[in-house]
Amino acid sequence: MNKSEMIEKLRDYLPERRMVHSMNVAKSAMELCDIYGGDREKAEIAGILHDVAKYVKFSDVESYCHKYGIELDDIEKTNTSLSHSILGMYIAKNEFGIDDDEILNAIRFHTTGRPAMSLLEKIIFIADVVEVGRDYPGVDVVRELAFGGELEEAIVHSIDGTISVVLSKKAVLHTRTVEARNYYVKLIKDREKARNSVVI
Repeated sequence: MNKSEMIEKLRDYLPERRMVHSMNVAKSAMELCDIYGGDREKAEIAGILHDVAKYVKFSDVESYCHKYGIELDDIEKTNTSLSHSILGMYIAKNEFGIDDDEILNAIRFHTTGRPAMSLLEKIIFIADVVEVGRDYPGVDVVRELAFGGELEEAIVHSIDGTISVVLSKKAVLHTRTVEARNYYVKLIKDREKARNSVVI
């Protein structure tokens, strides 16, 4: 399936508004690849398909899990905002013919993040929250970090914002997001420590 066919097929899964978002994410992902040395083609595909399962109804989640042998964790089972990522990975693989693990994992973890993400995973995670259509408090800071060469710092700042929103709603926060934040906070601190250390 070529890119044009993929986009046309995606229209069966997403409304126009989400199609625009997906194309914006793909564009931002490719721009980030130019900065960080990522694979533009993979980033474009992952960006286009990252939200393919966004509009799967909660009542249909179980049938998808049965169809593709998907195992959701206890948090994902009750929250389509979180389960759409893993469902999307399987839909991309089985209904769009994507067999590249890097692309599939970028789709899988674009919502929660995870520790030690691949470059493509980090790029899609950030592209999703900084694309041109996004407008929320703090987005300009995340954009400045991401497009200014500080990808991990952008991830932490984005996660901090997500945590604040989730806590304000008294909603459930996936533990993987906390683990991702802690991982990148430590990575940044260790990197700064190494830069500031005096070599004798």
